[in-house]
Amino acid sequence: MSVKGLSAVGDGRQKSTLLRTEGLSRHFGGVRAVNDLSFEIFRGEIVGLIGPNGSGKSTSVGLIAGQIAPLCGQIFFDGEDITSARQEMRVRAGLARTFQTTSIFREFTALENVMVGAHVRQRSRCNPAFGDPLADERSHAGRVLDFVGLTSVANHIATSLSSAQQRLLMIAVALASAPALVLLDEPAAGMVAKERRDLSVLLTKIRGAGIALLVIEHHMGLIMEVCDRIVVLNFGETIAHGSPSEIAKDPAVIEAYLGKAH
Repeated sequence: MSVKGLSAVGDGRQKSTLLRTEGLSRHFGGVRAVNDLSFEIFRGEIVGLIGPNGSGKSTSVGLIAGQIAPLCGQIFFDGEDITSARQEMRVRAGLARTFQTTSIFREFTALENVMVGAHVRQRSRCNPAFGDPLADERSHAGRVLDFVGLTSVANHIATSLSSAQQRLLMIAVALASAPALVLLDEPAAGMVAKERRDLSVLLTKIRGAGIALLVIEHHMGLIMEVCDRIVVLNFGETIAHGSPSEIAKDPAVIEAYLGKAH
């Protein structure tokens, strides 16, 4: 239960709500891509958003990020109604995202890509883990690259990086804007086991820096390892939410992924 943006957690402490959606819906023709989506993300936690293909995960992220307009419902971020806010205003408010397909400036170096991310945020708020993004964009970008483990390729053209490095670079660009919440759409896509383990460490490190994450990911091992809570969608609707252990044994989740016969 939530009261004035505060929700109780299992150990008796209170956590402040950073993002809240209420009755969020988007239909495409007769297809209900997202229907009555209501959930919240607390400050500094990792929430997984999972479900079978076509369940509405990416549409949900597009709605929250402002790339898709909702049919109905509301989105609240940091206590403000951002339902009608433009994408750039959401970024400045502290909401960043990465994409399912790699989206970077291919002809720029890794450092230059992150500098673009720092330049997007035109306000003085900073995260102590990275310093002030406005003080010196180049130094700030260097600290962010170091944080995600890409210092050695800072001056390499983005297209010369491996697929896994390019996905880490997308995360670095998002972090450079000094966000309070990052939406990650399939961050482990194309990664091998060692790269996924390194990503898991990084996501936990980001949470340790006080940044909340909403993670869409098909690799259940990663989701179960890093997430504090998980929201499960199927056919655009929430069918379960809870801790990783609760989700792993939820009959509705098992049926959605494996079928009723299982």
